[in-house]
Amino acid sequence: MNLLFLMTDQHRVDTLGAYGNPHVATPHLDRLAASGTRFDRFYTPTAICTPARASLLTGQNPFRHRLLANRERNVGYLEDLRPDVFTFPQALRERGYRMGLVGKWHGGTERNAASYGFEGPDLPGWHNPVDHPDYLAYLAERGLPPYRITDPVRGTSPNGNPGNLLAARLQQPVEATFEHYLATRTIEQLERYAADGRPFFLAAHFFGPHLPYLLPDAYYDRYDPALVELPPSVAETFEGKPPVQRNYCDHWAFDTMPAEVSRKLIAVYWGYVTLIDEQIGRILTRLDELGLTDATSVFFTADHGEFTGAHRLHDKGPAMYEDIYRIPGIVRVPGAPPQVREELVSLTDCTATILELAGADPAPAVDSRSLLPLVRGERPDWPQELVAEFHGHHFPYPQRMVRDDRYKLVVNPESVNELYDLVEDPHELVNRHGEAAYADVRARLTRRLYDLLRERGDNFHHWMAPMYDIGTHLEDSTLSAFEPDGTAPAAPTAGTTPSRETA
Repeated sequence: MNLLFLMTDQHRVDTLGAYGNPHVATPHLDRLAASGTRFDRFYTPTAICTPARASLLTGQNPFRHRLLANRERNVGYLEDLRPDVFTFPQALRERGYRMGLVGKWHGGTERNAASYGFEGPDLPGWHNPVDHPDYLAYLAERGLPPYRITDPVRGTSPNGNPGNLLAARLQQPVEATFEHYLATRTIEQLERYAADGRPFFLAAHFFGPHLPYLLPDAYYDRYDPALVELPPSVAETFEGKPPVQRNYCDHWAFDTMPAEVSRKLIAVYWGYVTLIDEQIGRILTRLDELGLTDATSVFFTADHGEFTGAHRLHDKGPAMYEDIYRIPGIVRVPGAPPQVREELVSLTDCTATILELAGADPAPAVDSRSLLPLVRGERPDWPQELVAEFHGHHFPYPQRMVRDDRYKLVVNPESVNELYDLVEDPHELVNRHGEAAYADVRARLTRRLYDLLRERGDNFHHWMAPMYDIGTHLEDSTLSAFEPDGTAPAAPTAGTTPSRETA
């Protein structure tokens, strides 16, 4: 079984026609979804590039593989995976697979994609490396103009300086865009693998639609901003929310730009999605022409989502909203039925799926569960909750989240916790954590998150044990083993004050 893995960066799930967008043209991804399994509740393990990609590579959650931040904003964490960590390319190569990766790597500073056995140009960084020698050679061979942008769009930073670049016009034809270049190089690799005859894993990792949105006029102006309805969560007040969210709103300068600019930015983002869909279409068409479709499983997903103004934010950050944690997830396996699945699944689950499709043992991908039973239309016993985590970006900021069919709990040790009712409040505007009516939900999810973190070996549970009502303790969080009798002090009854000795 060949494997084609298509991946984007910072991609909102609601920009695809297959996920209900009535305006954005994504015919090629829609066709892939219609012929495969579209997962409606597909989540990233963490909404930041490098840690999420490391989870895909290893089948481990971030706390376990420990690659916790992007190198560009690293706050002291590891910058490369430890040499002893399992990665799926190793297992596939042992089974005779050719391994290719064209596009974004963003998986470390000292070890690149080739370090893990991938063939393809080494394209480091978080955004299109437009000064890369291979890209420049591509332009020169075809007589195409170099990268140049005009009309930058920025807000104003809190200190009065120009804010982060959000969008600009790219003065190149579509054939010169980095996206077209990536698709061309992927097709060339696909043709080489088809001629070789050995099984292959080939990944095409697009750098977009990550901001800044840099597009030729035809895509920059593809969608009329009048079509854009601003996300309902632009009504965000941050009342009862962690203050860091308001700080990130200031950092991304949302409030310094008028509504018409925000609509235009979303329209440009849509244009970026369409540009990438067209390039994915070129790859899928060539797969068909080479006669490989019936022997190739195809994945499409993203590393995480994007705010594009939701909650008065851009990019991603320490706010565990659906906008950046729910991502597209499409898997097409030859012979499997077209369908939509509602289970809560994770990007990390792709690792065990890849291994199983290749006939390799999925067990070393310890935090990954194969999606193949779901893809084949079976009804397996599947977890009813999903856990995600965050460790920081511009600064350390630990978070853990658990969501079930209806509710989401987010634990923020430095601030207030959050509880959202995703049925009554799908845009996550009202934090219900302190409401008496949600006390039972809060208690149930707090205990469930605690139990799941203990099962995983995620030491975040040590914070939860003394700080929140988790019911019966399964650990000694008071260090009472150092006391003469080794017995933890009894909790005081309501209305009493602990003695100096027990305190």
